[in-house]
Amino acid sequence: MTVERAVTAFAGFMVLLSLALWWLVHPGFIFLTAFVGFNLLQSSFTGFCPAAMVFRKLGIKTEAEAARGQAGGRGLGAAA
Repeated sequence: MTVERAVTAFAGFMVLLSLALWWLVHPGFIFLTAFVGFNLLQSSFTGFCPAAMVFRKLGIKTEAEAARGQAGGRGLGAAA
């Protein structure tokens, strides 16, 4: 799993969790849904995503890093 997919999965999980909490616990949990949506929207414009930073610190690779790893581990500066 890559950071991009982990962020998408986490956002989807948080939306479903917040809707369940809204329905079963308290109507105030709808604000968690709004927060997740706002965070996704601002991330699409700015490229800044706190969840992606956490996943990177946990050692999950980005799409680009995973692609480089599958290409034999040779980057731009590697000798042929």
